[in-house]
Amino acid sequence: MSTPPTGGWTTGRIIEKDQPSERLVRLRLHVEDRTDHLPGQHYVVRLRAPDDYTAQRSYSVASDPDDPLLELAIELMPGGEVSGHLHDVAEIGDVLELRGPIGGYFVWDGEERAICVGGGTGVVPFVAMQRYARRTGQDDRLSVVAVGRTRTQLPYFAELNRNGAFTALTRENLGDRVASPPYPDEVAPLVEKADVAYVCGSPGFATYATRLLQESGMRADAIRVEQFGVTG
Repeated sequence: MSTPPTGGWTTGRIIEKDQPSERLVRLRLHVEDRTDHLPGQHYVVRLRAPDDYTAQRSYSVASDPDDPLLELAIELMPGGEVSGHLHDVAEIGDVLELRGPIGGYFVWDGEERAICVGGGTGVVPFVAMQRYARRTGQDDRLSVVAVGRTRTQLPYFAELNRNGAFTALTRENLGDRVASPPYPDEVAPLVEKADVAYVCGSPGFATYATRLLQESGMRADAIRVEQFGVTG
């Protein structure tokens, strides 16, 4: 893999904003002097008050690198200064301070066969990977396992399923599948086809998913983990 791109501080104008669920907002931005990203990278969003007080937070990119707009999906966090502003205050046309793309460890360019396990908004970088795989004809080199409480609480639920992800809901039955986290025998066939694994979610989910992958036959040194929490 070539060296992943890194971008400095720039600005992005909100072109589209929607709220697919009560706690999720999706922003699509036109980024000035944009550096093309690799699937799995993230951006820092920085807010600046009139007195120059700043607050910033990192968010994974959902868009394919070929998309002319940068897409971020942001979960409203309890007491979150940045997520609260982006949910409740930000409007189409607003300009945000951005830095990115960032990250070289948690990226996928199709060279390795991969399995991705994401919980909640942890699926966002895998949406970018899945979009990239479909555009470049590499669907057979990427498997996505998406875990959420319900259909409405799992970001990109419909798209993930339409594009072949294995989805496990823990609070709602899905077809013939009774509500539960994924089991090793469900994940093992996907692990058999993979050289590397990616895990993204809360610390608790990351621990669970790492154990799940190992019990399904994935080598510990082939698992890459990205965690997020209430503060960043």
